[in-house]
Amino acid sequence: MPTPETDTVRDAGARSLARPGGATIAYRRVRGGTPGIVFLGGFRSDMSGTKALFLEEYCRQRGHAYVRFDYFGHGESSGEFADGTVSRWCSDSVAVIDSLTEGPQILVGSSMGGWIMVLAALARPERVCALIGIAAAPDATTDLMSARFNDEQRRELYEKGRVVLPSEFDPAGYLYTRTLIEDGNSNLVLRGPIPLTCPVRLLHGMEDRSVPWQQSRRLAEQLQSTNVALTLIKDGDHRLSRDQDLARLARVLDEIAP
Repeated sequence: MPTPETDTVRDAGARSLARPGGATIAYRRVRGGTPGIVFLGGFRSDMSGTKALFLEEYCRQRGHAYVRFDYFGHGESSGEFADGTVSRWCSDSVAVIDSLTEGPQILVGSSMGGWIMVLAALARPERVCALIGIAAAPDATTDLMSARFNDEQRRELYEKGRVVLPSEFDPAGYLYTRTLIEDGNSNLVLRGPIPLTCPVRLLHGMEDRSVPWQQSRRLAEQLQSTNVALTLIKDGDHRLSRDQDLARLARVLDEIAP
């Protein structure tokens, strides 16, 4: 059973889950049946994105319980993004599962959320009945972030503790901290077999310029589950938020959450 929920109303739809040290995690929840669905957003994303809202409507129509939330330092949650780490965001996700859900859950992870969903499932295998990765980015700190730093950027990161890199998603660029990179490198999952046996569905666009589709293939190969399917969308981008992409996501959910 979930632990007692301590929350406060933030606005007409948002509530706040108390976390250690006075932090709060903002979330929105739909009551419904099982399996429930929990959406795990990407790096620098929040719970108001297209996929998060689409999943909420999907769950309302089909009667599934649903939770979407913002990690520490994201969206409406407390904290500074620069103080966030993979470990902390995974801890937020596990707290949401423990406190805000009941029964079996399907985790839907987008981009970095695809890494977080694997870590959360490893922490709560008895609660997670299926995983859906959308442009999943496991081991992103090593395979994607660090690999893209040039010598000057790498030197700045380790001398100053932070570096800002250009991003197609934010004209101000994305901030990366040394703490984030080092913590992420202690949470790698692709370096050996992943002891998860639940059904897994992975969707990845072959035109993804942020996370190569091969990252999802590596994830599929390392999962011990035999019920794993990888779908490559030839003209799909990183977001996979077009109408046809959302329709495909709905079909995947219909398959594993009847």
